[in-house]
Amino acid sequence: MEARDQIIIDFVRKEQECSSKEIFDGVNISVSYATLKRIIRKLISENYISSKGKGKGTKYFISPTYEIIQPIDLEQYYEKEIDEREIKESFNLSVITDVLSKHSVFTNNELSRLNDLQEIFTKNISQLSDNEYKIEFERLAIDLSWKSSQIEGNTYSLLETERLLREKETASGKTKEEAIMLLNHKDALDFIIENPDYLNPLAVSKIEDIHSILTKDLSVDRNLRNKRVGISGTNYRPLDNEFQISEALESSCILINNKKSIFEKALLTLVLISYIQPFMDGNKRTARIVSNALLMNDKHCPLSFRTVDSIDYKKAMLLFYEQNNISIFKDIFIDQYEFAVKTYF
Repeated sequence: MEARDQIIIDFVRKEQECSSKEIFDGVNISVSYATLKRIIRKLISENYISSKGKGKGTKYFISPTYEIIQPIDLEQYYEKEIDEREIKESFNLSVITDVLSKHSVFTNNELSRLNDLQEIFTKNISQLSDNEYKIEFERLAIDLSWKSSQIEGNTYSLLETERLLREKETASGKTKEEAIMLLNHKDALDFIIENPDYLNPLAVSKIEDIHSILTKDLSVDRNLRNKRVGISGTNYRPLDNEFQISEALESSCILINNKKSIFEKALLTLVLISYIQPFMDGNKRTARIVSNALLMNDKHCPLSFRTVDSIDYKKAMLLFYEQNNISIFKDIFIDQYEFAVKTYF
């Protein structure tokens, strides 16, 4: 974001409600009135500022989504240690029911970029035979199983993961649980292929079913959590009441089902299941599989997350936990969608 954009946003935020003339007179930037109006229109298209009224009576105010999507310098944010950061320590249901339910987190330009990539994907797969598509998806599935497990601390390499999933050959020096985690990813993806519309519409019981596949034969409690869970690296405290967890997950399902954009459905699924932490373990794995299931059911390209740095992924997620800010994770989503379209199909 340009410095002058931030100056305008800061002024509008301070004044709460103001006209373009008041902004022009109140900010210290060397631009013409016409240029200022263009900047304001751009900030509206990016969902940073909202407006009401018409003509000379138009008033501008900070968009309800501003805190959710405003750019944040991740390095600067994490320069402060855990106890030094000012965060939203408790789960915020209103971000789901009051903000995300009424506003989009994507700008028109971002959706245009994603739709352009989807057109490339659609064209590419139209030229593939069923067997060729199956081979490409298998390659993506191996990468996704590996990266999704690596994010959770699994030490299998990509090549070791490929041998395990293709030939059932376990790697020496690795634990049995690591192999099970990877094989469970493959089972979950196979389930989605065999039941493409299983998660449409999204429901709490169906999310629980995917979690059960991913945690089979692992020492992980099934069903929704009924006790407290801590998250390393943050002071954010998820809900610890089973009924509130169920309510939050149900609200998320309603929100996601009501969204028109499949990209917003997929992104919010990734973020909100992780944010709610409905299970004792396996939350982010479940979120990644469910999100991909929604994309695939809508004939969109799934994501492997192969080039995501595990630490960057966790930092982006922690940022949403602590500030309800989705900007960094949204960038990851868009970049990984582009990577998947250009790499696999």
